[in-house]
Amino acid sequence: MTSERMEFRTEVKQLLDLMIHSLYSHKEVFLRELISNASDAIDRARYESLTNSTILEGGGAWKIKLSIDKDAGTLTISDNGIGMDHDEIIESLGTIARSGTKEFLETLKRVDAKDNPELIGQFGVGFYSSFMVADRITVISRRAGTKDDKAIKWESTGDGTFTVEEVKKDSRGTDVVLHLREEEKIYLSEWEVRSVVKKYSDFIEHPIVMDVEKEVDSEIKKGEKVKIKEEETLNSMKALWLKDKSEVAAEEYNDFYKHISHDFHPPAKVVHYRAEGTSEFASLMFIPSVAPVNMLYRDFKYGPMLYVKRVRIMDHCEDLIPQYLRFVQGIVDSSDLPLNVSREILQNNRQVDIIKNSLTKKIIDTFEEMKENEYDEYLKIYKEFGRVLKEGIHFDFSRRETIADLLLFATTRSEEGKFRTLKEYVDDMKEGQDEIYYIVGSSLADAANSPYLEAFRQKGFEVIFMTDDIDDFIFNGFDYKNKKFHSITRGDISLDKEKTVQIEETRKKYEKLIDLIKGTLADDVKDVRLSGRLTDTVCCLVADEGDLDPTMERLLKAMGQEVPQIKRILELNPTHPLFSAMNKAFEADEKSEELKEYIRLLYDQALVLEGSKPKDPAAFSKAIAKLMVENANRS
Repeated sequence: MTSERMEFRTEVKQLLDLMIHSLYSHKEVFLRELISNASDAIDRARYESLTNSTILEGGGAWKIKLSIDKDAGTLTISDNGIGMDHDEIIESLGTIARSGTKEFLETLKRVDAKDNPELIGQFGVGFYSSFMVADRITVISRRAGTKDDKAIKWESTGDGTFTVEEVKKDSRGTDVVLHLREEEKIYLSEWEVRSVVKKYSDFIEHPIVMDVEKEVDSEIKKGEKVKIKEEETLNSMKALWLKDKSEVAAEEYNDFYKHISHDFHPPAKVVHYRAEGTSEFASLMFIPSVAPVNMLYRDFKYGPMLYVKRVRIMDHCEDLIPQYLRFVQGIVDSSDLPLNVSREILQNNRQVDIIKNSLTKKIIDTFEEMKENEYDEYLKIYKEFGRVLKEGIHFDFSRRETIADLLLFATTRSEEGKFRTLKEYVDDMKEGQDEIYYIVGSSLADAANSPYLEAFRQKGFEVIFMTDDIDDFIFNGFDYKNKKFHSITRGDISLDKEKTVQIEETRKKYEKLIDLIKGTLADDVKDVRLSGRLTDTVCCLVADEGDLDPTMERLLKAMGQEVPQIKRILELNPTHPLFSAMNKAFEADEKSEELKEYIRLLYDQALVLEGSKPKDPAAFSKAIAKLMVENANRS
């Protein structure tokens, strides 16, 4: 087979350019990534060998070997795992099927990448990090289970192209040969390699070995020392999840978490326990202290690693944890599941449901304990993951009130920077208040300064500020302690029976003017009515019961989703002097064009107050300028 020259995909070329120009200050992560890839290749071979013994080729002593050649200036990472054939090596090293690279590049523009080496691991582009230290990379790989010694050699200098050719290799697996740059020869030091392995890969469950030069007593000449090379295992291979909690130090937990998560920050909380009885399994779960940058992406992979009797079955077992806890990472090792378990079997397996329920309860219990006993730490976690945790109210009906008790909110009654719980809200509800009131805003300041709050503040009714994009979807119609959530920008709200009677009397008085406003704005609003929620502001727009909240509508449109045109209700403040002034103008000349102009101006003002644009910004600006001139001339 002759050598083939191919080009990398466009995104990979951009990534290589970033890597070659030393984007990261933590260059040593290249070794962590290559060792992790080698471990994955062994795991895959070990798993496939359960049903296909030819994979073993007569030997199953799995290991990852690091080889230093100072004369050639190379560092080689070898494994005896699954290996790759011609098509697989092109797919794996020449292209990236998923959108990870593009997302990775976009993320680099938004964060200080030099201080975020975990990004490489999070986006699955670890192999390319080798170009930070190598000016040429050679990969020689032979697929396990093939009948001859035919292998594939892949090579690239990172110039945008790579070559592929057929070679010979006498054993299964992959050798990655890094031809180190002159300024990166520190990685030819045995001590440096040993320290990087200890720092990042100590918990890899397969032995990471290296030939180490040692001085030993000569067997020929007594009293003299001779130098020999001996293979030494560099990692501890500790299965922490199978050890008792009392035997594990905090530093060991932190190192292990960093190894499985590619996160350089220590976890906020460790959940380590063993379940016995109906289902036997060991678990080691971690609640991160910082949210993964790609957590809200559609293709974010979540779920703990699944082991069965210490055999790694899959990396992300989504069936073991609910989606609203997708930020929790860790390992589950089951004694009950079959070794050949597949995703299809998992989805209909009673043991999996038991594990999932047990894990979910344990994690939620941990949150409850932290909220009660470590509030400051809980608050940090909540600020990172509260938005995701809220999803449980919608997706986990049996636990929705338990999850609701974990939520924290800013309200009209909370101090700046402080938060309140739903229990505190309900306990402090005013006499005569039957619902939990909330307002959705794009920011805390927008929500807090909304005119929709006026009557609620006057009555002393607490209103919750909702600022996450999913809040209205989650809480609209939700019941907590038999109290229904009600958006103060939706539906007809009456806080005072006496005021309701006054509004009805006022409506009869101004009925003809209201009908004129309805007719003038018939194309824009569903209805016009007098408001029970305004005290100072002249008007506002509200959604009808069951309609989308305006903030939610704008969000969906910004996401590119088609939203049907929904007419809202214009509410007028019957006590505002502008309303009585308009009525005087109406009584003087009910067909006045100027009055209709005022009505349209009123509607535009309501749009601005809710955070939308006026229907015709130019006409709105012109009308405001005209009023200003008239007012200036009168004074």
